Amino acid sequence: MTATGKKDIGNREDVALLVNTFYAKVRQDQVLGPIFNDIITDWEAHLTLLTDFWETQLFLRRKYTGNPVTAHQKADDRVQGGITNEHFGLWLNLWFATIDALFNGETAWIAKNRAQKMSTMLYIKIFEHRASQ
Repeated sequence: MTATGKKDIGNREDVALLVNTFYAKVRQDQVLGPIFNDIITDWEAHLTLLTDFWETQLFLRRKYTGNPVTAHQKADDRVQGGITNEHFGLWLNLWFATIDALFNGETAWIAKNRAQKMSTMLYIKIFEHRASQ
């Protein structure tokens, strides 16, 4: 436990708590919810995939084997190029708030930092994909 009384993200169970709590908020969000709920048809499988992704990112365990760039480009195609930097900003704000509500520590900071860097890279890759069509 840290001085805040919150523990750091330490294992897969913590990652699953973070992912499940976060995406429950995303699904209810007025802006993000319609996009995610329209594209994702099997939330249970998707949450497992995202838990694998974040476990890989945070603990360098080779659980995730997908391609987040392609997944986000396909999502943007599904909404006719409607994903904006505002969507990424809203996503990041919810991600940070969820982490802050549940955890504190170095791995929590890493989760925020990686998400911020990934959001920038993913938006650039979406933009490049649009330009290539």
